[in-house]
Amino acid sequence: MIELEPRHFHCPGYYIRAASKRFEAIGAAGLRTRVFVHEQGIFPDHDRDEIDMIATHLVALSTYAHEADQVVGTVRIHEEAPRQWMGSRLAVDSDFRAVGRLGAELIRLAVGSANARGCDQFLANVQMQNVTLFKRLHWRPLEEVMIHGAPHMRMEAKLDRYPPCADPVAGWYHRPRLPKARR
Repeated sequence: MIELEPRHFHCPGYYIRAASKRFEAIGAAGLRTRVFVHEQGIFPDHDRDEIDMIATHLVALSTYAHEADQVVGTVRIHEEAPRQWMGSRLAVDSDFRAVGRLGAELIRLAVGSANARGCDQFLANVQMQNVTLFKRLHWRPLEEVMIHGAPHMRMEAKLDRYPPCADPVAGWYHRPRLPKARR
């Protein structure tokens, strides 16, 4: 009997957009709990705070037959001070981290959405293991800070590298490159 490698289902694409449906908001909250509470242990019970009430929540949605299926990534943005925006709680489901660019696409929508709203400065406190990713995405480090007992790097996006996205609810469809087949 020949044993074959299991075939993994590859989602053909992902919607990257602002959460506008109840299942998207619930999925984003659940994903954040899985990542920041259960996986990373940063928070004891939940990661919800007062910013959630004023933030715009962005999501990456896997698709099934080109329909949104499940939330596999999320980030939130809010205006911290006039024309100064912050991004926080970037999370990608562990089963989807190998999918090319989901985190990067969420960052692109986050900065582009704020840019369309008159942003002059976009900041984020980035976990140290993600600093290299943010540098590749045209962010510059400002200073190391402690957030919830863990070292982070405060970083600033180079806004000229992020075109404004006037309709984040529409967002876009991201089709990742599939890995090359093994021979």
